[in-house]
Amino acid sequence: MTYTHWFQTHAEKHRRILSRLSAQNLSPDQIVAYFTFENMVEKEKDFCQLYATKRKCHDIPNLNCYWCACPYFRFNDNAQTDTEGIVVYSYCAINAPAGKPFRHENSIHHDCSDCTIPHDPDTILKKFSVDWNMTMKACNLTF
Repeated sequence: MTYTHWFQTHAEKHRRILSRLSAQNLSPDQIVAYFTFENMVEKEKDFCQLYATKRKCHDIPNLNCYWCACPYFRFNDNAQTDTEGIVVYSYCAINAPAGKPFRHENSIHHDCSDCTIPHDPDTILKKFSVDWNMTMKACNLTF
């Protein structure tokens, strides 16, 4: 699965949930609270493949799944090979200290597994939008 395919599929899942929640006239705080890991495992089983095993992507208390992806993650499924023969498919736009590049053969992907920035409710509320695509628009560098 490409980053673009996952991104588009996830955006649609997010849109469907937000459509239901927005119809209830919930505040941003209430919407973000809905996306706690425990609530999502119970009510939105198809949102994440890890929900079936009740396993978190990040072992942190109060994990929030509102963004799931990070607005600072950048990817390009059509990335070009650089002068050293390496293809950089993804990276962190803010160079978060918990993130790191993952090299596989002649390609580099960004490993965000130790980063918790997108899963913190306070961080989410600072950049809150009911439109996931709007928040994530800078992520997809594929042209």
